Amino acid sequence: MISVDNIAVEFSGHTLFKEVSFVINDNDKIALMGKNGAGKSTMMKIIAGIDKPTRGNIQYPKEAVIAYLPQHLLADDNCTVFEETSKAFSSVFQMRDEMERLNKELETRTDYESDEYMGIIDKVTELGEIYYSIEEVNYDAEVEKTLAGLGFKREDFTRPTSEFSGGWRMRIELAKILLQKPDLILLDEPTNHIDIESVIWLEDFLINKANAVLVISHDKAFIDNITNRTIEVTMGKIYDYKANYSHYLELRKDRRDSQIKAYKEQQKFIAESKRFIERFRGTYSKANQVNSVERMLEKLVPIEIDEVDKSALKLRFPPCNRSGDYPVIAKELSKQYDDHIVFKDANLTIERGEKVSFVGRNGEGKSTMIKAIMSEIDFKGECKLGHNIEVGYFAQNQASLLDPELTVFETVDNVAKGDVRNQLKNILGRFMFSGDDIDKKVSVLSGGERTRLAMVKLLLEPVNLLILDEPTNHLDIKSKDVLKEALLAFDGTLILVSHDRDFLRGLSQKVFEFKDKRVIEHFETIDDFLARNRIENLKEINLQSK
Repeated sequence: MISVDNIAVEFSGHTLFKEVSFVINDNDKIALMGKNGAGKSTMMKIIAGIDKPTRGNIQYPKEAVIAYLPQHLLADDNCTVFEETSKAFSSVFQMRDEMERLNKELETRTDYESDEYMGIIDKVTELGEIYYSIEEVNYDAEVEKTLAGLGFKREDFTRPTSEFSGGWRMRIELAKILLQKPDLILLDEPTNHIDIESVIWLEDFLINKANAVLVISHDKAFIDNITNRTIEVTMGKIYDYKANYSHYLELRKDRRDSQIKAYKEQQKFIAESKRFIERFRGTYSKANQVNSVERMLEKLVPIEIDEVDKSALKLRFPPCNRSGDYPVIAKELSKQYDDHIVFKDANLTIERGEKVSFVGRNGEGKSTMIKAIMSEIDFKGECKLGHNIEVGYFAQNQASLLDPELTVFETVDNVAKGDVRNQLKNILGRFMFSGDDIDKKVSVLSGGERTRLAMVKLLLEPVNLLILDEPTNHLDIKSKDVLKEALLAFDGTLILVSHDRDFLRGLSQKVFEFKDKRVIEHFETIDDFLARNRIENLKEINLQSK
């Protein structure tokens, strides 16, 4: 059990939160929720021991192991994926090596009666009690199984970590955390860099094998599936619900309705009390009552109503010219890099108005296919766009294409047309740009901020073929809802690559699966596809690790 006792965080005269207390029990699976800037990541870093609160403390059981998914990449590139992941067991290996060293020293020493000799025996005994109490584990097999579950192929195990992108390095860090089997796992947006199959595997692990978990995530399906408790950080305090995210939303609405009712009753009481005071202030016989009512009003604690986003922003893509009947046609399409075949003899036809999803493990060719459609790479076979196509393309590197000299507002104002220009500040606010943020130059924005701005810019451009490659990685839940609503109303053709199942739900009527160098067409929704493949995927991952 881990206890958060009366912690507060204050800086520059601003109170982020105060007098926050709660307990994390064994096997709790907790979603830490709240709007951006409420203090979720700060709270997590304090529990991880990375940051210190202004006041209060965290109490941990002796020998408790707390694992936190870092927000930085690996600094050491001098080992393979397997070697780096095996560092999860470094403390066990160090203990074993120390025991072996001490036992060899005992074999060579002859001062059997000395205090130093007896001290070595005591140390070996102490280490042995700890070491042999650890459940016997085939460490290599555990490393292989975890790496396979997170999307690594067997041939990846011996590759240097330096060959992998930031997202894959983050998976290595996640693998190390899971292998430690800590008492508490702290995860800040763990699904941003992993594909759907790996998210499913991670869910299964956290539900069935992990101890306590505290997670910050904007993936509604993920947190709904793994959590049984929700802690909301809002207005400097917390609310603790024994419920998953969806149920928490219902309970939060009930709480706010009760607050509104209590607030109105309190305001009515205050108004009646003030009228009484005004009426009888100069009346001798009522003087004591007036004083009593005044003292009561002074001591009255105002009822606060929780913050809520009252804006009902509905965003639609601007009207666009009608495209031809078949916006995308690919025949016998193949792509390989040197000896590595990405996919071979792929065929796909996408009709006007269709919304389709590209799914599959990372590295199977989803983004490569999009680059072929956009003529960004060479390939074998045929791939062409249809008649009168106007493409809106959101690539994973879209943020780098923005003009660094423009401000946030200028970036969207330059493309907006018509009545939507009156809503630009509201739209930017929904995508987490508010106040002075809109006057910042693009050059000073973080990578995540640039990605969000690129998405807003795309939403304001008239297109009839929309291609989105992982558009939700830096969006919060409300921003994703705005985007999804716009996509549902979009009457053009949509090609979508995303690992966010809740976002995909209801958006696509057809799935193209990228697997084993092939592209397979499925005439079914993403929910039907995942339901059919979930068990098969988990079985395949387990087989791959053997």
